[in-house]
Amino acid sequence: SAGEVVDVQALAGDSVDNVPGVPGIGVKTAAQLITEYGDLEALLANAGQIKQPARRQKLIEFADLARVSRRLVLLDDRVPPPKPLDELRVREPDHQRLIDFLRAQGFRSIVSRVEMEMQKDGRIADGAGGALPPPGSVPTPAATSPVPAASPSGEDRPARKTVLTVPEVRYELVQDADALRRWVERARETGVLAVDTETDSLTPATATLVGVSLSTEPGIACYIPLAHKAEGAAAAGQLDFDAPPPPAQIPTGEAMAILKDVLEDRSVLKIGHNFKFDHQLFARNGIAVSPVDDSMLISYVLEGGSHGHGMDELAELHLAYTPIPFKEVCGTGKNQITFDRVPLDKALAYAAEDADITLRLWTLLKPRLVDDRMVTVYETLDRPLVPVVADMERAGVRIDKTALSDLSKSLSERLVEIEKDVHALAGQSFNIGSPKQLGEILFDNLKLGTGKKGKTGAYSTDSSVLEELSEQGHTIAQRVLDWRQLAKLKSTYTDALQEKISPVTGRVHTAFALAATNTGRLSSTDPNLQNIPVRTEEGKKIRRAFVASPGFKLLSVDYSQIELRLVAEMANIQALKDAFRDGLDIHAATAAQVFGIPLEQMTPDIRRKAKAINFGIIYGISGFGLGRQLGIAPGEANAFIKTYLERFHELKVWMEATKAFARQHGYVVTLFGRRCYMPGIQEKNAARRAFAERQAINAPIQGTAADIMKRAMNRMPGALAAAGSEARMLLQVHDELLFEVPEAEAEEAARIVRAVMEGAAHLGVPLVAEAGIGDNWEEAH
Repeated sequence: SAGEVVDVQALAGDSVDNVPGVPGIGVKTAAQLITEYGDLEALLANAGQIKQPARRQKLIEFADLARVSRRLVLLDDRVPPPKPLDELRVREPDHQRLIDFLRAQGFRSIVSRVEMEMQKDGRIADGAGGALPPPGSVPTPAATSPVPAASPSGEDRPARKTVLTVPEVRYELVQDADALRRWVERARETGVLAVDTETDSLTPATATLVGVSLSTEPGIACYIPLAHKAEGAAAAGQLDFDAPPPPAQIPTGEAMAILKDVLEDRSVLKIGHNFKFDHQLFARNGIAVSPVDDSMLISYVLEGGSHGHGMDELAELHLAYTPIPFKEVCGTGKNQITFDRVPLDKALAYAAEDADITLRLWTLLKPRLVDDRMVTVYETLDRPLVPVVADMERAGVRIDKTALSDLSKSLSERLVEIEKDVHALAGQSFNIGSPKQLGEILFDNLKLGTGKKGKTGAYSTDSSVLEELSEQGHTIAQRVLDWRQLAKLKSTYTDALQEKISPVTGRVHTAFALAATNTGRLSSTDPNLQNIPVRTEEGKKIRRAFVASPGFKLLSVDYSQIELRLVAEMANIQALKDAFRDGLDIHAATAAQVFGIPLEQMTPDIRRKAKAINFGIIYGISGFGLGRQLGIAPGEANAFIKTYLERFHELKVWMEATKAFARQHGYVVTLFGRRCYMPGIQEKNAARRAFAERQAINAPIQGTAADIMKRAMNRMPGALAAAGSEARMLLQVHDELLFEVPEAEAEEAARIVRAVMEGAAHLGVPLVAEAGIGDNWEEAH
C-alpha cells in the first residue's frame, strides 16, 4: 500500500533527498520489518522485542529520526490544484496549431507522426499540410477496411492492429531533377522516408540500379526511373541497331547526387524492407545510408518463425492488401523480362507501391516493439546488423576455380566407380538417382525388407531408410548413401560455385538471410556456404578452394563449445561451470562426473561416450539415437542419459521448466530476450509434440549463441577500424567468422577479433574463441 511504501522510505532514507532514515537499515530490511509489524509506529513501539541486537538498538536510538524521515517523504495532499480538475482532462488537441508549433521547433519526425494519426483517423486526406504530388500522378487502390488477423499461438501475443486507412493513394513518376528535389524536401519535412530499389538482377554486388522508389507518408509515393530501356528494346546481350531512344530519366549520377544528402542525413529516418539489399546498391554508388529502420526485421523480431516476413505476406497479414505480383509486371519463364525493360507506367505502379507498403508496415509494426518489450532485441542485435552483413556480402570471397574444376572431375570419376559397385550389388543397371527405381531394386528385387510406400505408390528411400538398411549390414544401402553425398557435393559446390564466380569481382557473393530461422541465426543462400562438410575429406578439399587474395591471409575465428557453455550457464549446472572456468577438458570432466572415473584413468572410449551425450542432450537425443551413435543397445544408452541427468540434476529441472514455459506461452526466450516460437508445442500427436519439445530445449541455446554472434559482428567493424586494421569480414558460418586480412597484420587482427568475440557477452562461464590463419579456408580452420 502507499502507506507501507512511505514507511519503508522513512526507515531506509534517501541520501539524494537528504532523508536520514535509520542508519544501517536498507530497503530490503525495511520492507521485511514493515511487512512483519504493519506500519512504522507499530514497529517503533515493539522495537525492544526485535531479536537482532544491533537492529534493535538502532531502532530504539533513532526512533525520532525515523518519524522525522516519514514526515519528509510524505507528500502534502492539501495543496489546492492550480486549475479546476475539469480543465486538466485529456482532450483532443488543435491539430493545426500543434503541427505549426512542431514545425517551428524543428520536430520533423513528430510532425510526421501527428499527420499520420490524423490521416489514419480520417481527419485529413491530403497528406502533410494538403501537399499532394502534382497532377499526372497515378492513383491505385488502397486497403481501407480493417480485417482482424489470426494471432500466433501463445497467450502473450497482443492482438495485431490492422489496417492503416488511406483514403486516396497518389503515385508520381519523377523524371527530372527539380521534381526529385521536391521529394527530398518533402522527406526533410516529414522526417521519415521509405526507400526501395529496382534492379536487373537479385545479386546486389553486380546488379544494375534501374530505379528508386520513395514514400514520405502512407499513400504518397514516387518512382524515379534511372536505367529503363525503350519499350520493345532488345534483351541484354542482343544487338538492336534500330532501338528507339530510352524514356526521359534523370542520369544515375545526378540522381544519386541529389539523393545522397537526404539518404545520409541523420535527421531523416530511412525505412526499407530487407534493406540489406538496397544498402549495397547505394554503397556501390557512394552513398552510406543512415539511419535505417527495416520493417522486415521489425516483423521478424516481433513474430520470429511464426510466419514469413516478405513484404507481400506481411501486407496480406497486416493490411489486408494484396500488392501487385512481380510476375504481373515482368512475366514468368522464357517470357520473363528484366525490370529495365518494364514500361514506366507499370514500373511506377509496382515500385511506388513497394515503398508505400513498406512505410505502412513500419507505421503499424514499429510501435509494437515497445508493447511487446522487444526494443532491445531489435535495436542492439538485428537493426545494427544490416550494414555489417551488407558489407560482408559485398566483399565476397575469392575462389580457386581451377581447384574446383579438378575436384569436380575427381568426384565424377568416383561417382562412376560407386555406380558400378551399386549395379554389381543389385545385379543389374538402373538409375541410382531415381528413388522409384532404387526402391524397386531394394525391396522388390533384393527383398531387403517390406519397405514403406508413399502416396505415389513408390517406396521411401530417404536417408533414414538407407541408414537403417546399412546398419543391418546391407552394403548396397551404404554405397547409395556414399553416392548421394558425393553427387550433392558436386552439384551444390564443386560445379555450382564455379558458375557463381562474379565476372565483375572475380569472387563469390553469398546472400545471408536475416529473417529466415526461428532462432535468430543467419542462413546463407545462393550459394549456401554454411553446409560444406567440415570433417570429410571432400569437404576439406572444397574449403581449400576458398583462398586469400595475393598479399592477404584468411583468418578463421570460432567459438569453442559455445552451446555447451550456454547449457551450463542457462541451466546453472555448477559442476560444468566450474569445469569451464578451470579450463578443463569438458568431455573428460563430464565423463568423470557421470561415470565416477578419475581424470587420470580416463580412456578415449569413455570420453567419446561423454562427448556424444554432451552434444546429444542439447538436441534432445533419444536412447535409440545415442545407442546408434555409440554402437550400443538403446537400453544401455538410456541408462547413460539417465545417469547424466541424475548427476546434472539442474539440467533436468531447466529442461522441464523450459518445456512448461513453451506450453504456456507458445515460445521460448534467449538470454537476450529473443522469442523463438514453438507452433507444435500443443500438438495432440505425441511424436510431433515430442519433436516440438526437443526444439523448445534447443532453441534458447542455439538462439542465445546466435545473439552472441550478432553482438560480436556488430562490434567488429568499429574495433577493427579503431585499430587501423584493413581486415574484411567475409563469411559467418554458425559459430565461426572468416576474414581476409593483409598478411602483415594477420596476428594482430586475430587478437582483436578474438577479444571482440570473447567479450560479446559476460556470463558465468568464459567465452573462448580460437583463431587460425592460412592461405585457404581449410588451412585457417
